Amino acid sequence: MPGYFTDDSMLRRVIGEYAVAFSGPRALLMMAAHPVAFAGFFAHTGALEDPYARLRRTGEVLDLIAWGEDKESADRVTARVRAMHATVRGETAVAAGRFPAGTPYRADDPELLLWVLASLVDSAALVYEKYVRGMTPDEREALWGDYRVVGRHFGLGDGDMPADWAAFRTYVDGMLASDDLVVTDQARELAVAIVMRPPTRLVARPLVELVNQLTIGLLPAGLRRQYGFRWDPLRGLALAGGAEYAKRLLVPFVPGRLRYIPRARAA
Repeated sequence: MPGYFTDDSMLRRVIGEYAVAFSGPRALLMMAAHPVAFAGFFAHTGALEDPYARLRRTGEVLDLIAWGEDKESADRVTARVRAMHATVRGETAVAAGRFPAGTPYRADDPELLLWVLASLVDSAALVYEKYVRGMTPDEREALWGDYRVVGRHFGLGDGDMPADWAAFRTYVDGMLASDDLVVTDQARELAVAIVMRPPTRLVARPLVELVNQLTIGLLPAGLRRQYGFRWDPLRGLALAGGAEYAKRLLVPFVPGRLRYIPRARAA
């Protein structure tokens, strides 16, 4: 049986770009801004010690769904993920915004799963459009349709997810404007670890500050303020100029072995 996606799928086209990996830290910070999701997916599971390990595990499962040559392998692995999520239960330790201390959580809660998925999608689409190329409305629609397939594998039903891209944008914008996202002191400490100490090889250390600026600059302004990151118009202009340079003059001319992840090159 063939896999869930083909080389023409928007999901493969987006996550096949090395540049989209820069969306990972932003996605983590967006997830952690939801205090109940933070408790369930970071504090409860030990991801505070190594948040990138959680992102890496999620990425490995996503890669299997996106690039797997048969559906059975993806089904087996994601069934184990759903079973593991079903065991994660607890209560929040501190009050945060509208959520009092003792708010119950479970990792298979559709509302929390949707925010985790939305954080990944919103971040990947943003980085792709800023640094690789813009998408047409049909391409955005196709990308969200592909991610709905991913959402089903993680336990979301069709009715749990926005039906189309417009509804997805309404959901994300509504969450950002709501009182559901409250950065706790513990999440703020995690942000410092994510932004200031990303897991990089020694030869890549000079890129750390660039990655830091990308992560901070691409965060929604309200969350950036809650995390306590400094930002100013000058840095904003530099970030925008760098994105245009990359999209127009850099990425289109990068050799395939440097532009695409191995799975994308093999495909």
